[in-house]
Amino acid sequence: MTPRVRIAPSPTGNLHIGTARTAVFNWLFARHHSGQFILRIEDTDLERSRTEYTENIKSGLTWLGLDWDEGPFLQTQRIELYRQGIQTLLDKGLAYRCYCTPEELEQMREKQKAKNQAPRYDNRHRYLTEVECQKFESEGRKPVIRFIIDDDREIVWNDLIRNRVVWKGSDLGGDMAIARISQIEEGAFGQPLYNLAVVVDDLDMKITHVIRGEDHIANTAKQILLYEALGEKVPYFAHTPLILNQDGRKLSKRDGASSIDDFRKMGFLPGALANYMTLLGWTACDSTKEIFSLGEAAKEFSLERVNKAGAKFDWDKLDWINSQYLHKVPAPELVELVLPYWQEAGYEVNLESDRTWLEQLASLISPSLIRLTDAIKESRSLFGAKLIYSTEAIEQLRKEGVKDIIQAVMNNLVNYSQLTEDSAKDIIKKVTKDFKVKKGLTMRSLRAGLMGELHGPDLIQSWLLLHKKGWDVTRLQDILSKI
Repeated sequence: MTPRVRIAPSPTGNLHIGTARTAVFNWLFARHHSGQFILRIEDTDLERSRTEYTENIKSGLTWLGLDWDEGPFLQTQRIELYRQGIQTLLDKGLAYRCYCTPEELEQMREKQKAKNQAPRYDNRHRYLTEVECQKFESEGRKPVIRFIIDDDREIVWNDLIRNRVVWKGSDLGGDMAIARISQIEEGAFGQPLYNLAVVVDDLDMKITHVIRGEDHIANTAKQILLYEALGEKVPYFAHTPLILNQDGRKLSKRDGASSIDDFRKMGFLPGALANYMTLLGWTACDSTKEIFSLGEAAKEFSLERVNKAGAKFDWDKLDWINSQYLHKVPAPELVELVLPYWQEAGYEVNLESDRTWLEQLASLISPSLIRLTDAIKESRSLFGAKLIYSTEAIEQLRKEGVKDIIQAVMNNLVNYSQLTEDSAKDIIKKVTKDFKVKKGLTMRSLRAGLMGELHGPDLIQSWLLLHKKGWDVTRLQDILSKI
């Protein structure tokens, strides 16, 4: 059997980290078994679905490197298939029209709540006569189609992650609504509801394995009943652990980020994020290995190595993985990646005339980067002739004798037609010797004058970059006039 799996997000928001992690597991499973990975957009919630969210889902999956083999399929273009499925269930006597009003359902729930009972539909319209149906229709009531659930039924399946799972029919909330009817006409079904549409889609697309979050386990029990009622083979199910915050609750926007867009804007690389998501609930055969591409992970991926327990999101680990990826990015590519962040920070960047200089800058700051956004801070002192000096830098520059050291650096600088790494070191060595001070004092003073900070990238390499723009002389002259 060639596996066919799917990811089926709803376009009611941007691509969520949990959905993306589920997509990663499905993709890895499909690629490991040389199967198909299918993208389906479940857009039957017409009030909340948006085209821009569909595009966000597609672009997010593409950004992560999750290519799909078929799709994207839109549920709103498959309504006739769902109508056929509903009619089949009605013809078999396994579904019926329910005319309960929202007010009646609310009263039902309130009574159950007062008795400390779990809210459920009490199946009151399961056996309506034709006369009763006509009476409700004459009142203008718009029914829903409900699927009959036997309270005494036990639903059992062998979950590929959680082993044997058992649900009682009595725990599924009564007969299940599977479609709304917008008009009082024979066969005029309106919008199909989630569980019915999912089952019909999975059957039509010949899905062999349904790999999704554990929050769908109750839905799985309902859907197994629908598969059986439609006379079709039930696929294999695998329920992955949820992604949790440090408090053990489901990860949300309040935890700093929840959508793939959020992580992209925060400066994470797609390969690093995909790598980290792979580790959220799955362990490689070599448990010490933590850096690998999706292709490498696919070679050994198996559902047997997916954990049952919730996966806690660890920002420090994600940062570390991202830094490992960033430090391997070649300078020309790194420039392209950090360019939007430099521009957003207001740095004057001209790729056409400054590409070589920018690549040297990228190489200089690369070892210090954890996220792409760090490029703003790490390169702040290397853009422009003017500086904003930190309090520490000002204090250093105002120390006794520092002004003379800076002036001596300037005096020696004119003796070199071209500043190189060796000549820069010679100037520092000479000034240190002439003033009979420690090398550290000269270095700190020069860094304060050139960079406006006492900490940052390598001083010599920074100086060389500034010199190529003539900013070193401008900055030192400026600070000499102020101290």
